Amino acid sequence: MIRTEMIDAVKNKKGYFDLIIIGGGATGLGTAVDAASRGYSTLLLEQHDFAKGTSSRSTKLVHGGVRYLQQGNVSLVLEALRERGLLIQNAPHLVRNQSFIVPNYDWWEGPFYGIGMKVYDMLAGKLGLGPSKNLSLEKTIEQLPTLEQNGLRGGVIYYDGQFDDSRLAINLVQTAAEHGATLINYGKVTELLKTNNMVDGVAFKDQLTGEEYEINGRVVINATGVFTDNILKMDNPEAKPIIAPSQGVHIVIDSEFSPGESAIMVPHTDDGRVLFAVPWNGKLVLGTTDTPVDNPELEPKAMEEEIDFILKHAAQYLTGDPTREDVRSVFAGLRPLVKAGGDGSDTASISRDHTLIVSNSGLVTITGGKWTTYRKMAQDTVDQAATIAGLNINECVTENMRIHGWLKNTDHSDPLHHYGSDRIEIEKLIKENPELGEPLHERLPYLKAEVIWGVRNEMAMTVEDVLARRTRALLLDAKASVEMAPEVAELMGNEMDKSREWQKTQVASYEAVASAYIL
Repeated sequence: MIRTEMIDAVKNKKGYFDLIIIGGGATGLGTAVDAASRGYSTLLLEQHDFAKGTSSRSTKLVHGGVRYLQQGNVSLVLEALRERGLLIQNAPHLVRNQSFIVPNYDWWEGPFYGIGMKVYDMLAGKLGLGPSKNLSLEKTIEQLPTLEQNGLRGGVIYYDGQFDDSRLAINLVQTAAEHGATLINYGKVTELLKTNNMVDGVAFKDQLTGEEYEINGRVVINATGVFTDNILKMDNPEAKPIIAPSQGVHIVIDSEFSPGESAIMVPHTDDGRVLFAVPWNGKLVLGTTDTPVDNPELEPKAMEEEIDFILKHAAQYLTGDPTREDVRSVFAGLRPLVKAGGDGSDTASISRDHTLIVSNSGLVTITGGKWTTYRKMAQDTVDQAATIAGLNINECVTENMRIHGWLKNTDHSDPLHHYGSDRIEIEKLIKENPELGEPLHERLPYLKAEVIWGVRNEMAMTVEDVLARRTRALLLDAKASVEMAPEVAELMGNEMDKSREWQKTQVASYEAVASAYIL
């Protein structure tokens, strides 16, 4: 995948694209895969890098949503559990089975959560990942040796999915491209084009070169997540906002605070949220919060009270009592929650279902939802868009479609495992140039070859693209990632034929972004 070739494909396009998708997060990319695999000519435009926003800042879970079960939203849980099962089949190199333990400190919790998890198992049916069961006090401590034992009675173990979100996003870009889609990062839509008050294209600006383009499409899809309202306003300046953004913060600490294989799930914190402590890429991810925010930003920042909230709750459940000094990285993501007629002030209770809207101008908007259900959201969106555009109705084929990189038996201890079938190609690069097999930092598992691979094959255009989303260095250890930045810039500069000046600028802008991830 080469960005200049994607731009050329747009320049040389005769006539209309069938679909133009605005937004390169989970929803937009899923829609591009669905549309292209049905044979529709597809263009996707992302204002920054793919999965720059919410889609690279999730809790890294592919799950039915235990909390939605508590809220009685059985249909959402059913759909999500089915999609979880499909995703593990379609991207086994990135999605894996993860055990979770709900610790019980009150007499009623064991039976209560035990029964709840049995319902969860039952709803998953054939696509279940393993049966839940009650654990004795001894078994719970054996699985979670650093769990706070004062008053502990036992636990309930259940199974859900875990994944690497921005790696899946990149694989979706590759999958869509393999089916003929054109996808452009750093392509910011500046205007919706209209004929007779109907949307029939977009104007966009190449953020890297400054060039501007006008492109026609039979239907335009707004899949911009927390920025949904911006595009709705572009379509109709009178449009009322429909998104109530909610911020979720995660902090990352070393795995010694909970060295077991199992994750911890606390179903009810002070503010009614679920708290997770999940092993991920050799670290422990703690989160999350649910804080209403007024204005969505590309780089949301964690508030002090959110960090304190997570650390306070972590100290209640972990004997190691992590403090601010132990935090390797802190990251924030914004959920695009759809207002349900109210003022959207209580974001913990707003529906997590996805919402599909068609404007009077024919603009199709898809928003809400979550990573787990991205494929189903895409299917619903393309069904609707094809009807509006008057396209031949082709059946959706993504249900059992292998995502780029598909590899069944993945050795998760291999530092290159998340590349799936591409791992062989990266190893070839190292064979040709053994220096590329050297690590970029002693505290992280990333190799120099991954930088070259990201530039050549994954449309990585900046140092941030490589350190935040092609690798996950920024999220795993923000300080280490800053120390890696000059070397990454040099590797990229040599590969892309960029000046020393470009390298310096890249390092400076990366340091500015990374500073918000370091406490």
